[in-house]
Amino acid sequence: MTALAPHLSAYLREHLPRERAVSPHTVKTYANCFVLLVQFAADRLKRRPTDLEVEDLGTDMIMAFLDHVEIGRGSCVRTRNGRLAAIRSFFRYIEYRIPACLDQALRVRAIPTKKTDKALIDYLDRAEIKALLDTPDPRTRLGTRDRAMLHLTYAGGLRVSELVTLQLGDFPDRSLSTMHIMGKGRRERVLPLWKETQIALRAWLAIRPQVEVTEIFLNANGQPMTRDGFAFRLAEHVKTAATKQPSILGKRVTPHVLRHSCAMHTLAATGDIRKVALWLGHASIQSTETYLRADPEEKLQILAAHGAPAIKPGRFKPPSDALITMLTDVRRRA
Repeated sequence: MTALAPHLSAYLREHLPRERAVSPHTVKTYANCFVLLVQFAADRLKRRPTDLEVEDLGTDMIMAFLDHVEIGRGSCVRTRNGRLAAIRSFFRYIEYRIPACLDQALRVRAIPTKKTDKALIDYLDRAEIKALLDTPDPRTRLGTRDRAMLHLTYAGGLRVSELVTLQLGDFPDRSLSTMHIMGKGRRERVLPLWKETQIALRAWLAIRPQVEVTEIFLNANGQPMTRDGFAFRLAEHVKTAATKQPSILGKRVTPHVLRHSCAMHTLAATGDIRKVALWLGHASIQSTETYLRADPEEKLQILAAHGAPAIKPGRFKPPSDALITMLTDVRRRA
């Protein structure tokens, strides 16, 4: 039998950040998954989490945990699949280090992900974006900070993790005309900034408190802004913007919706899905195709280019064959 704790600790503290060079956000997400899994297994086996062994996390236990995530905790299928991805990654790490657990690791890695509905994305139109960007009060310190955060998130199509980890060194030569982003999967990109975005950012940097932390955006306590902190501030500004643009109330506006809005507006401006993929830092253009499905202009152009087919009208003639008539009647009554 193999103790779980030492291998799980080495996986999270050494393998992911040092050998795989994943982002701190990914480490945190995976650690949160294993907190839930270990607590779930310990409760079922009536043991302390420290006493768990790798062999305790068999396919039956993991399948039960995934059902608990989806049904017991009310999480969506995407969250369930995300938990499974973390578990698979751990057992991929295990199979090369504990030969006795190879068969178990292969069985766990063979657990399939669930298919999910590919829903259309939410995004804000230009009038809604303008109302939102104009909401923070530039006469206050927090309003100046929030205006800069909203401008950068929208203009750069930033993920919230990219926004809250931005540092002064990400602006080459202290110039605010471009910013350097280290994105998901350690993919780098350099993005130009609008004059309005530069002005909003300069206004915040001029009054930013002099503290030891290197992140650009700080909370009220002088600590780096968190994902939840930005989401909270965004929700407050959405409420205010809705007084000018009531249509916002019909949409679920999250930090990622600002990224979607940037992508949709970039697609409308360029008509080139490849440029959108480069702007957002997608590894594959397949990730960007979702914006084509959400863009009605693309469909209208297809209709305008081809037009409706000319179909000659006719009259329905009932089938003359007795067998076909019987089958048609059965199908209609079924």
